[in-house]
Amino acid sequence: MMKTLFLQPPSFDGFDGGAGSRYQAKREIRSFWYPTWLAQPAALVEGSKLIDAPPAGIGLDDVVAEAGRYDLVVIHTSSPSFANDARVAQALKDANPALRIGFVGAKVAVQPEESLQQAPAADFVARNEFDFTIKDVAEGRDLADIAGLSWRDEYGHAVHNGDREVLEDMDRLPFVTTVYQRDLRIEDYFIGYLKHPYVSLYTGRGCKSRCSFCLWPQTVGGHRYRVRSPGHVVEEVRLIQKVFPKCREIFFDDDTFTDDLPRAEAIARELGKLGVTWSCNAKANVPRETLKVLRDNGLRLLLVGYESGNQKILYNIKKGLRIEVAKKFTRDCHELGIKIHGTFILGLPGETQETIEETIRYAVELNPHTLQVSLAAPYPGTLLHRQAVANGWLDAGHAELVDAHGIQIAPLHYPHLSHVEIFDSVEEFYRRFYLRAPKIASIVGEMLLSPQMMVRRLREGREFFHFLRERQVAKAPPLPEKAEAA
Repeated sequence: MMKTLFLQPPSFDGFDGGAGSRYQAKREIRSFWYPTWLAQPAALVEGSKLIDAPPAGIGLDDVVAEAGRYDLVVIHTSSPSFANDARVAQALKDANPALRIGFVGAKVAVQPEESLQQAPAADFVARNEFDFTIKDVAEGRDLADIAGLSWRDEYGHAVHNGDREVLEDMDRLPFVTTVYQRDLRIEDYFIGYLKHPYVSLYTGRGCKSRCSFCLWPQTVGGHRYRVRSPGHVVEEVRLIQKVFPKCREIFFDDDTFTDDLPRAEAIARELGKLGVTWSCNAKANVPRETLKVLRDNGLRLLLVGYESGNQKILYNIKKGLRIEVAKKFTRDCHELGIKIHGTFILGLPGETQETIEETIRYAVELNPHTLQVSLAAPYPGTLLHRQAVANGWLDAGHAELVDAHGIQIAPLHYPHLSHVEIFDSVEEFYRRFYLRAPKIASIVGEMLLSPQMMVRRLREGREFFHFLRERQVAKAPPLPEKAEAA
């Protein structure tokens, strides 16, 4: 077994590379998801180590020094961070030319040839689901014999092996909690709408929805929801309770945990017996009866992708959701006391100034407990990216999706809507949602009831307004008229 280091590289200050489900960028409030996609193969490779540099505040010099003690480094990358990650890989290779370096992640899964060209220090990239592919590499097997691998031969030419079969028996995967306990500090991981400290993990992979923008189902996870058995999930939750007694909430980061309602209810009933507080991703169509079962067994919050308040845009992105259904679901959650963190996206195909206004009013009407507003990000490998390229909505200079500071840019533009108009609408959205008298009163009420919440909300408020100031600095200049009209 090769001595193996799994690495989320140093990046932009505050860059959340672990935010795999949707996008990688700096957040409005400093936030970090767990590096679960790295922890999973790390759990398969005996004697390995995982370094998640951004939340731990680990710099390049320390990473280079640590990597010198290993035979193999596996780097998780993404489209926004790839140029930086390639530079990190080169620094590791310069310090230790014998080091074997591989990349994993959605970016290299869909662009293996380009990734090897753009990262000369990389010896291989692992495509699609890469857990057992990396295990094979770490065991010292000949690269030519490993399914799911693209690698560089002795002449520097890219060689693409056959695909690896999709993992069906998800219970074959060991618990990521053992890696979290060994290598991470749970206090380093913070999400504004989750209790702190929290722990997140996956109970399954894949999503049956076909949203055109969503990264992982189109690149790595697929559109079949392949799941761990309820008993396997509950066993890991028991382990979390044992090794992380300070954990206040568990988040199930499956793209859509509620894709399988009977299973979700079965897991919830077992969690209820353990007295666990938990949250998950959900589509805005869960029946009230199921919501009640989940609520009665510890569910506190649902992360819900509403995306847009315009039905035609929802059709355009293949969301598979009617606004009337989403409204009823939201009313049910409010009545049952289930909190919602709602996510919205501006700049999707069909967006206009009028639909942006429609979505802002929709969000105010729904009134989730908290929300996040993102800019449409056409990741390579997604239908949205193919549409953007085919229709001229994406300019070459916007392909990295973030600016030099790691802040999301507005990469798409339309004949009737410019980059700048889309970019500016995010700030307008936030201000109109949060700077309302009822929402301010609600936030102040929370703070008065809990000194801990007061400290947290004041910190988040400072970070939020600092983020808005950074966006003003990052604001993209208007494109030439000719480009705007393209």
